Amino acid sequence: MDKYKVLKKYFGYTSFHPGQEEMIDSLSNGRDVLAVMPTGAGKSLCYQIPAILSDGISLVISPLLSLMKDQVRSLNQAGVPAAYINSSLTEGQIRKALRLAGEGAYRIIYVAPERLVSPNFLSFALNADIRLVAVDEAHCVSQWGQDFRPSYLKIAGFIGQFPHRPSVGAFTATATAAVRRDILKLLSLRDPKIVVSGFDRPNLFFGVETPRSKDQWILQYLSHHRDESGIIYCATRKNTDRLCDFLNAHGYLSTRYHAGMSNEERISSQDNFIFDRIKLITATNAFGMGIDKSNVRFVIHYNMPQSMENYYQEAGRAGRDGDPAECVLLYSPQDMIIGRYMIEHRERNEELSDGEFEELRRRDLEKLRRMEKYCTCPGCLRQYILEYFGEKAGSSCSGCSHCTGGYAVTDATWEARKAVAAAVELNGRCGLKNMAKVLCGTVREEDKKRRFSSLRCWKALDGMEETDVCDLLEALIQDEILSRSFPGGYPVINPGRLAEDILSGKKSFMWRRPAEKKESRNAPVRMENEGAWSEEDLMALLRGLRLTISQEKGLPPHIIFSDSALSDMCRKLPLTEREFIDVSGVGFRKAEEYGERFLQVIRSFCARFAIREISDDPKKGRQRKTYRQDQRLRFMLTPSEASAFVPSEEPCSMAHFAKVLSDLKEPSEVRKLFGVDVEGKLLSLDVLKKEKKETGEYAVPGPRAQEFHLSVQEKLSAKGTAYQTVLLSPEAQMMILRLYTAPEDQK
Repeated sequence: MDKYKVLKKYFGYTSFHPGQEEMIDSLSNGRDVLAVMPTGAGKSLCYQIPAILSDGISLVISPLLSLMKDQVRSLNQAGVPAAYINSSLTEGQIRKALRLAGEGAYRIIYVAPERLVSPNFLSFALNADIRLVAVDEAHCVSQWGQDFRPSYLKIAGFIGQFPHRPSVGAFTATATAAVRRDILKLLSLRDPKIVVSGFDRPNLFFGVETPRSKDQWILQYLSHHRDESGIIYCATRKNTDRLCDFLNAHGYLSTRYHAGMSNEERISSQDNFIFDRIKLITATNAFGMGIDKSNVRFVIHYNMPQSMENYYQEAGRAGRDGDPAECVLLYSPQDMIIGRYMIEHRERNEELSDGEFEELRRRDLEKLRRMEKYCTCPGCLRQYILEYFGEKAGSSCSGCSHCTGGYAVTDATWEARKAVAAAVELNGRCGLKNMAKVLCGTVREEDKKRRFSSLRCWKALDGMEETDVCDLLEALIQDEILSRSFPGGYPVINPGRLAEDILSGKKSFMWRRPAEKKESRNAPVRMENEGAWSEEDLMALLRGLRLTISQEKGLPPHIIFSDSALSDMCRKLPLTEREFIDVSGVGFRKAEEYGERFLQVIRSFCARFAIREISDDPKKGRQRKTYRQDQRLRFMLTPSEASAFVPSEEPCSMAHFAKVLSDLKEPSEVRKLFGVDVEGKLLSLDVLKKEKKETGEYAVPGPRAQEFHLSVQEKLSAKGTAYQTVLLSPEAQMMILRLYTAPEDQK
């Protein structure tokens, strides 16, 4: 079997991402490799496919227990025999796993780096047929990278004990040039093939916001992303707990994760999130490494992380399936103070000398400053990220808040001179906010003892909003016209390197400010030109089936099929087993196990809307597929047609509502609208949900029913059985009307 057959049979894909094939060929031919590939680029396939093709055993060294468990579960589901050995197993389980491994029961074994020095494991490894050693999260070997782990320094010695050295692969998603040099040296890689496939994640949208209230901003954001899975990172445990309680109190079911919780609590929170029982989690940076959850649609940072490496790794947990996702950082100057405090009060690493520890602290403070510059830079955010990691980038993109939001540039040289003069006069007595208060003349009563009102700079920028002056001072700091220092641990503002040039007139200051923010890219109710059915409707049904199977199997939903695989099913609408295997992300093992259940849903959906059908071929006496599309347009009203709609004064049924809308349209122009179409639309929006009862499955009010003003009426069937029917109030009728009305420019 060659690499392409392995790729399709076990993983369901027909082509490789950039860089993957080079890594696979090199490892299969016995050559060492170093791969720097962004999250979601498919690093794991680079060592899993050579392992499957090999006749021996492959070891994967990983520091992450959750990743081991997740990947082993995925491999076993795909039909690849794999196991893990770590501290979550009992000694008896470990002995059994090693015995089975020695008998050739597994192709791939995941192991924690600490396990390499265990006499039992070392004895097994040196006597087994180890062909490949893959080092995941290889940046952990460098004390200058994030997540340094001393146990990684023992990997080279472990490999050096083999009588016949296996090929070695080092894999990481975030490594600067200095960290890459450390990886090559400390893992003793021999003539390695080095592939840096690029750090860009085109499917991710990056944003920086500076809201006056982060809590209210998050509530507004979540109102547009109710059905999506997301992570909100906080700098402290206290913020994590408080925000989780705040969100639950406002109707957003959330869980939490941080190191202050018990192990049982952390496992429960993680499982609830992984299994989609709870879609929202607030967490410190203790959460996420090795969490292979592919359908995270957004990552919000409540506080600024301490480095770009940390931020990009945490933000990169969004959109692992390749579908669009958002990464938004909520910044305030207070974040810099929190970051400095955490770095300066970090627990001492006893394995570092005094000089090394001080140098590490100095570098961490510089990384924090670079992170702050990202939050306050006026240019393209994607460009800043890529250039930080040493990659060339264009001056703008269409995937960040700065490039899509637009900017206004004004000459603020006069204001800059006033600010510099104030910094000189105040002589390091104020932080940014107090300096802005002095310039605006809004100092609090308790601060008047400091006699700010007698200064020449008092009210020097009278007439400007205090928040605007804060933004101005931040921009001046970034341009090195002002500077921020931390004597005694508190931030104060002083003149910067270029302050004299501003005062003397040698330099001008052009203030580049974000234009007024546009609305969120996602709206709570879809308003685009949709018809009686859409891919979103089918997607909702497939997700429901996937969740049912995951509960039956005790597996996370993304292990069954990823969101991108479900999306491809919606696009291709497979009706036969052969068509189903052509879906991206569907391997032979999963097609055999789950294919028929998913095909039943797709066939039923297609039959309902007359999209595709399978008919008999009388000439050949066998089944063949035929395609039939309704040539009429999907149901959609023009704005003028919609204006003629008059809602019924009393709540009405969905069937009655659909008939009234259909009567507004010429029958020959579009497909007729039925009550079942309206029901399907509301099911896809979670306005309705399906509920099973003894007499069948019924549509009942869902999570968003109150938002749509639905009501329920009790009725009796002809046989005397009680049931409920959903009724549309006048308000609900008008809201649903908007779903079937084309925008003005599409009339």
